[in-house]
Amino acid sequence: MPRSASSAGATSKAATTAPRVPPHAYFVVSAVFHYLGPAFAVLLFVRVDALGVAWLRIASAAAVFALWRRPWWLWQRLDQTTRRLLAAWAAVLAAMNSVFYLALERLPLGTVAAIEFLPVIVLAAFAARTRRNLLALVCAVAGVYLLTDVRLVAEPLGVAFAAANAVLFAAYIVLGHRVARNQQVHGIDGLALSMLIAAVIALPIGIWDAAPAFVDPVALAAGMGVGVSSSVIPYVTDQLAMARLSRATYALMVSLLPATATVIGIVVLTQIPTPTEIVGVVLVILGVAVHQDHHRTSKRPRVSRQIVRQPGSTECDTMKQPR
Repeated sequence: MPRSASSAGATSKAATTAPRVPPHAYFVVSAVFHYLGPAFAVLLFVRVDALGVAWLRIASAAAVFALWRRPWWLWQRLDQTTRRLLAAWAAVLAAMNSVFYLALERLPLGTVAAIEFLPVIVLAAFAARTRRNLLALVCAVAGVYLLTDVRLVAEPLGVAFAAANAVLFAAYIVLGHRVARNQQVHGIDGLALSMLIAAVIALPIGIWDAAPAFVDPVALAAGMGVGVSSSVIPYVTDQLAMARLSRATYALMVSLLPATATVIGIVVLTQIPTPTEIVGVVLVILGVAVHQDHHRTSKRPRVSRQIVRQPGSTECDTMKQPR
């Protein structure tokens, strides 16, 4: 079967089944797998430098997408605007993953996560046009900073890398949202193509640091685990969520990441949260529950007025009918 036909079939199936799953559920899946990646990365950091870990993550994810989606056929069918969009997103993916691990080498994870959330707050704040959504944003922000272990460290380079990662994460949301809504890319093929480009972009800066993993089966397997857990599954579910959530709602949903980490710690690691962490989880959940997605509520049927002449009457009555 031609690749285009198989992709169209897969896309139609996704289009049929996707509406049955709440978009928030996709994000929860993304959040859960977001924290499985660092477990594999622990095995890598003692064997491979940060840029090598970043490239292994990108390259292994690209390999999975290449085998799964075979997206190279898509490039010739895209217009220049969509090509530039996918190339820009690929550059963001390559840079974001690289500076993230460079920041983790120098700063605690909680500090990196807190800094990463700052531009996301701005994205959500710009769209918080109602008091209800402003209240949701305040609850989510307060909850995140109660959950994250923010420690000021005298490491200016680490803070710079974390700040760069934060800006790139905001760009990931903006560009990823555009890719998810683009009419020329079907399903997750746009993501797959961008990941292949990202692997090429990151090649010069990460291949040498990743070289030790090619002769170490444990490191190579850990690299594949990082790629699948931190890039393939989260990014795919992100695309499914972005296709149905507004950018502001998705930005607010990012606050679920530290809350999910706390819940995973309770269930998997039997880590008992502190009262402060419990309050943080409650505030995050409250913020997500209070928020109203105007993108979804605005898609109600338009109402038009249609003239209907009643029998035996010269007057015209009006009735409302959905268009």
